[in-house]
Amino acid sequence: VNHTWGHFARVTLWQRDEGEWHVLARSRDGRIGYGGLVAARLRKQATGATPLGTFRLLWAFGRHPQAATWKLPYRQIARGDYWVEDNGSAYYNRYRNKSEGGFRWWLPLSDANSSERLLDYPMQYEYAVVIGFNYDNPVRHRGAGIFLHVNGPGATAGCVGGPRWWIRDAMADLALRPQPVIAIGR
Repeated sequence: VNHTWGHFARVTLWQRDEGEWHVLARSRDGRIGYGGLVAARLRKQATGATPLGTFRLLWAFGRHPQAATWKLPYRQIARGDYWVEDNGSAYYNRYRNKSEGGFRWWLPLSDANSSERLLDYPMQYEYAVVIGFNYDNPVRHRGAGIFLHVNGPGATAGCVGGPRWWIRDAMADLALRPQPVIAIGR
């Protein structure tokens, strides 16, 4: 992901075969956060900044049943599914259904600890891949819910966006072995 100007970026899907890199898909219509780019260690929740760096692509989720061509683990969004952004929760920066409890899903969006109801973003989360930023040992207030997803109408809230066709193609090309990564740069 290379920032071009404003909240726009060029997104390129690369594959390495026998020591050589090959472009599989490229788009000039990628998006980054409305807060620009920031070093990952300096990122703060609710700033709209996209973290700079290289991160693992962990698994995917979306509105459709899993296609046979998708090799990453996948979860279809269901009613009551949230991405937990509640800094007081043991499930901070995790996908969770409100029926499982453990976070304050009822908080209004204006609250700093509100979580993201995934069905509220039908365009962006039609296809999405979880970026491993702040995931393994999450630091509270650093940020949660950083994804590679379908473009919405403008900047993201800190994620990386790409055209629908690009994200759909990428999901068919990503596999756990070797571990896929995303490199976000200037």
